[in-house]
Amino acid sequence: TVLLRSSSFTTFESVSLSIKSDVYTNYRRLKEQTASDYLELTSLSYGDSNQNVVRICGKEREHYVPCYNVSANLLAGFKDGEELDRHCELSNYHDYCLVRPPRDYKTPLSWPLGRDVIWNGNVKISKDQFLSSGSMTKRLMLLEENQISFHSDDELIHDGVKEYSHQVAEMIGLGSDAEFIQAGVRTVLDIGCGFGSFGAHLLSLKVMAICMAAYELTGSQVQLSLERGLPALIGNFISRKLPFPSLSYDMVHCAQCDGMFLIEADRILKPGGYFVLHGGSLSTKQGSMARPIEEVAEKICWTFIAQQEETFIWQKTIDPQCYSSGKQGVIPPCREGHDDIQSYYQPLASCVGGTASKRWVPIQNRSSSFQITPAELEIHGNFICTFRIEVQQDEFYEDFESSRIAMRNYWSLLNPVIFSDHPKRPGDEDPIPPYNMIRNVMDMNANYGGLNAAFLEAGKSVWVMNVVPLGTRNTLPLILDQGFAGVLHDWCEPFPTYPRTYDLVHANGLLSILVSDGCSMKSLLLEIDRILRPEGWVVLSDNLGLIEKARTIATQIRWEARIVDLDNGSDQRLLVCQKPFVRK
Repeated sequence: TVLLRSSSFTTFESVSLSIKSDVYTNYRRLKEQTASDYLELTSLSYGDSNQNVVRICGKEREHYVPCYNVSANLLAGFKDGEELDRHCELSNYHDYCLVRPPRDYKTPLSWPLGRDVIWNGNVKISKDQFLSSGSMTKRLMLLEENQISFHSDDELIHDGVKEYSHQVAEMIGLGSDAEFIQAGVRTVLDIGCGFGSFGAHLLSLKVMAICMAAYELTGSQVQLSLERGLPALIGNFISRKLPFPSLSYDMVHCAQCDGMFLIEADRILKPGGYFVLHGGSLSTKQGSMARPIEEVAEKICWTFIAQQEETFIWQKTIDPQCYSSGKQGVIPPCREGHDDIQSYYQPLASCVGGTASKRWVPIQNRSSSFQITPAELEIHGNFICTFRIEVQQDEFYEDFESSRIAMRNYWSLLNPVIFSDHPKRPGDEDPIPPYNMIRNVMDMNANYGGLNAAFLEAGKSVWVMNVVPLGTRNTLPLILDQGFAGVLHDWCEPFPTYPRTYDLVHANGLLSILVSDGCSMKSLLLEIDRILRPEGWVVLSDNLGLIEKARTIATQIRWEARIVDLDNGSDQRLLVCQKPFVRK
């Protein structure tokens, strides 16, 4: 069935809930900061003794993801799928300890091999999940000794992913999937992505595909995708919006979906974009379209394009007036100002968002370039974003230029060869594993995505999760419109990912933002440690006082850390850290 839920709150109730939520959040942060300051003052009073060293968590937390505790959520009264949602208010994620890797953990293999072969000991998956992984989206996995393979060298196993991608392209009127970008499809949100095989193929076509799936205790689609070096994020919209602005993606692909909230899919889909449904309970055994989803699609002005077997495709309208036409049954647009509210796990709306946005531009009318050109910036009128944030051209290109310079400087401070496309260390004829390659990068304060653009220009085989901190200027629409991966996030809370999923974490100015928000620096660095793989890198840039404090905490969590003077006459300093493979 298709779930189409109207808002359970009146406007007054929604405002009241928001006020109560803000008061509770501020109180919780004040309480957490007080406790954190007390612990730090206590530890400083003992000097540089072993009492400062943060303890290692128990074995039960090897795959720990804060804010996703189904048992606690059920006890708190959440039901009807809401128990699977993110509930940080119920999570005790300030229990200071370091998440340990599994005993058999190994450094991931470098690309391109690492996209198809991973170490079995690095992920949590059961034998039964191997046996049930043979669908198109969960490409058949082979367990070979201590490795999981997502392909067959002898090609005896036919996964059908390339053929499926070609089929989708033909269904939307293209000659082949190589024409996706020319047709305006540059970004795809792949909901219920299996183990990332469809997304991996799209990435080979230069299409940015982001896997999104609900939290899973074992056999996680997100964990396995990230282990392969593919973009992925925990998330679902059972009861709350996804942390993306309206009009974010060119295509939303959903495999084996059940109970999709189509209004939320419409909100994040760009005008003229495509919604692709593959399999699931929304189609009958005969392959005909289930009536409920057809009815909802008509109410949100989608046009049915094509069907082949269990694959159905709709196209979103390019006419924003369709929602206010007065046509019987059409779901109305949201009130003016609705899209100004940052979509950070807000309750699902019963109206259509994005219709009044300056970014209402059909995907077929855009340039095929991944990066926004000066001409495109002019077309957008200096790019008035969804949330009425004006982005001047000089700011945009200054961010790119400074990031390009920073990238050259930063990486010279790290291991001279850290990228996945350079498997050997300098001077090594036969280097000994593990190599310090980098595939998954997180920019915790991404600004306009300049670091991502600098990587792209340098031809590095990496992808970047561009994070825009909640409460700062919301530049995420501009990041997404460049064809990059990005998300809103409150860094006073844990990030929705599994442990050991990023190779490099970068943050410029984030510590200052954190302090101004009254949140704990120690909690932030412990969260970075959780999501960083062993031997991964951390590069922080901020004022000297905050960098000194961060170095003290880095020593307590046993990172190798050093402060670097930028020699530019400013108070800014770099803190360059590496997480050890084994903590003693």
